[in-house]
Amino acid sequence: MRTTQLTIAVGVAGALLFTAGCSGAPSGGGGATADVAKIRLTDTTAKASGSAATVNWLVENEPGTLDMDSQGGSSTRTVLANVCERLLQLRPDLTTAPHLAKKAEYAGGKKLVLTLRDDVTFHDGARMTADDVVWSLKRHARPEMSESDEYEDVDTIAKTGPSQVTITFKKPSALFMKALAGDAGIVMERKVVEKQGDDFGTPGHPDACTGPYRVKKWDSGSSLTVERAANYWDTKVRPLTKQVVFRWASGSALVNALSTGAADGAYLTATGPAAVLAKKKNVRAYYGQSTTAWSLVPTDSGALKDAKLREALSLAMDRKGIAKSGFSGLAEPWATPVGPGAWGYQKGAFRQAQKELEKSTAYTASPSGDDIARAKKLVEQAGEPGKPVVVSNDGTDIQTVITNAVRGAAQKIGLKVTVKTIPPSQYGEFFSDPKARKGFDLIPVDWYISKADPVGFYDNGMSGNANNWLGYADRGYDALVAKAQQTLDDGKRADLIIDAQKKFADNAVWIPLVQVPSVMVLGEKYTGPPASMVSLYYPWAADLGKRKG
Repeated sequence: MRTTQLTIAVGVAGALLFTAGCSGAPSGGGGATADVAKIRLTDTTAKASGSAATVNWLVENEPGTLDMDSQGGSSTRTVLANVCERLLQLRPDLTTAPHLAKKAEYAGGKKLVLTLRDDVTFHDGARMTADDVVWSLKRHARPEMSESDEYEDVDTIAKTGPSQVTITFKKPSALFMKALAGDAGIVMERKVVEKQGDDFGTPGHPDACTGPYRVKKWDSGSSLTVERAANYWDTKVRPLTKQVVFRWASGSALVNALSTGAADGAYLTATGPAAVLAKKKNVRAYYGQSTTAWSLVPTDSGALKDAKLREALSLAMDRKGIAKSGFSGLAEPWATPVGPGAWGYQKGAFRQAQKELEKSTAYTASPSGDDIARAKKLVEQAGEPGKPVVVSNDGTDIQTVITNAVRGAAQKIGLKVTVKTIPPSQYGEFFSDPKARKGFDLIPVDWYISKADPVGFYDNGMSGNANNWLGYADRGYDALVAKAQQTLDDGKRADLIIDAQKKFADNAVWIPLVQVPSVMVLGEKYTGPPASMVSLYYPWAADLGKRKG
């Protein structure tokens, strides 16, 4: 599943040096830069011990709705992660643990049995039942709902006991268990949702969830407040913060609010503000692993149909320059189109595969003279296309840096490039309307996946996939990904996807550029929340409080 910024990462125990790598649109700028080698990644921040009456938190945009089936986005998820809960839960280290379902087990390859907790209550005091769970999952599965793609392999969803729900599949599904820790696993109270009808998720109406916080007040255009749930069912969780007030800001407004103390924290979708804020005495910046990566996505327009031309362009790209100029030094050159936050299992195998791709002839962090010579030879073998390569640019700082880098790389190897600037509003159409991509040969894209499993990305290269803009078709590749999607054994699935990943890279189906960490900033008085992209699914505010002393 792709969104416009940020989703799930894989954590590492303790803090790691940001040297081994890490869906919206980060933006650079701000003038400040960081030394990526000195940045430390951490799953979470120091445990809080002091209570707080109100914490002011920034998100990039006001949520359009609080009904995740209707509309997602990082701002909505950042709020609702504290209000709504899933059958399974992604932890700060991005492992998956039981939650509303105390047990989830495959019974054979095509059946998943969920054993539900019997002590869960909704915010109005009603007890969660198996009927609520079945209804919620069936609602997510409706074709018009945003999570319906997660249910494509589901055959039936049924109550099979007072506290048991059984899901059967048309074919084995390795990713569905992970989907239940995301938005596809949210459980809502049926009677509340149905009573509100079309008003559900709009200002002035209560939520229908079970989380440690409940929606208190939503003043549209101004703020959205969540408050600690008075009778939260999980007595082991004791939030220190009474209420969190969300407001929306980005760019300089966000930097100013955090610098002056008008806001106490934010999860950022931009690296530029992070580099600026990290230098402020009253603000601390934290970095966690992410699945987010920027790539250049070729289309079927024709100029880059030959894989040799795509390989040549990839070989000539200055990824280090893009990381420094476009991301304030907070990105890292990367050889695959998904960050290491996707390595939720078999981390060693995926890390080694990444290193092997970095040695391939189609990748370089910063091209040498020999790299440029090889790229020129590839262009000579393929033949220069009869028209310039048209690259899109939505006018943002990052896309401008990337398109300038494409222009520079192309000039060095004998390719002609035309950069066509579009309104930012048109950029989103590339993902929903094939006609919008007509006339463009190369589109800069930030991408993340919502699961800690690379299988969740590589279906983008399968024949007929809506995100396969190039029209790449390889039966061997399709077979590898399809088999991986159905392989429940982690080791065997990793082997399959590593083979598919190499095919994807060898054919330069996408041209990977850099991977970007998750960023959180906090006022110096506060601590506790996770730094990774788990904040979109995990109730991070329940860990938020004041520092000792």
